[in-house]
Amino acid sequence: MARNNPGLTPAQAEANLRAARQAILEELTEGNRVTLEDWCTFTLSFTARLDTPDDPLPPLEDCLQVRVFASRPAVDAVRKTVQTERLAMNEKLPQINTAEDTVLKLADVLNADGALRLKGTDLFFDSELYGGECVIAGTRSGSKVQTRFVSTSDSEVVILPSIPSQTDPWNNEYTVSISTRYTEHGTLRTGIYRRRLRTPLVIPTLEPGQETGILTGAEDTAYVTVTGGTASGEATLRIQVLLDLQADCLRFNLLDMTEGGVAGAAIAVTTNGDITLQGFAGSPVTSLDIRVLEYASLKEMLRNTYNCRLVDVLVVQ
Repeated sequence: MARNNPGLTPAQAEANLRAARQAILEELTEGNRVTLEDWCTFTLSFTARLDTPDDPLPPLEDCLQVRVFASRPAVDAVRKTVQTERLAMNEKLPQINTAEDTVLKLADVLNADGALRLKGTDLFFDSELYGGECVIAGTRSGSKVQTRFVSTSDSEVVILPSIPSQTDPWNNEYTVSISTRYTEHGTLRTGIYRRRLRTPLVIPTLEPGQETGILTGAEDTAYVTVTGGTASGEATLRIQVLLDLQADCLRFNLLDMTEGGVAGAAIAVTTNGDITLQGFAGSPVTSLDIRVLEYASLKEMLRNTYNCRLVDVLVVQ
């Protein structure tokens, strides 16, 4: 709604939808039919059988239903714009849907001190029987066939990861894939996890004069560096950068180690330069100085590879 109506923000669009939903529910509760012109109709159906006049009414979950019917103009409009095509027959492939570090409990984190849990379908392989394998590869350099497994099944593979080193310390971006044959003489089929995994980055010092690359992919120069900061002790935390498409800027802030947990204030950035990020309650890191070196390249990477959100785990020593 916001994309098609420039004067409407996403928050306003969401508020309008929630208000419309509440109004429709209230009308249905009163037993009324709700028709949205050229779109759809909301209605109730109530079916109950009583063997005698004195029988109690059955539970509503057994007899009351809410039904939604698309209007003829809405169906016709969709049919006019939809295009169809004949696709090749789908082959059975390993499908990796999620990847999570079992120690940090964070998605898409590759931790040498943890175990990597992959979930999906058709994942089982046996390297000795049919020649299958699981491979972790750096996006710039390095690749290792994994040999240490906690468990393997069709729906889950748990790995004690062997992580290949890459050319520069900020190259902490990896892919993971599983290859398998489903029969003795079958074709070797490979499934690649579509999201990138990232290893924690060590910040050896916050003293001025030493810069540590972060928030970068396979490049030979870092997009962002840590240049300093203040901390009362060692800490592990995360740094996040979001691509705000509406405001056309990048937003940086610090996060704790729990998804959806405590976060520091976000700083909007529109060009290369130095910024200071404030810490959050309970963190030994009270501030972190960073330098954006390749604003345009970072922005492009967020849009094309990371669905507008990139997070690095930082180990501050």
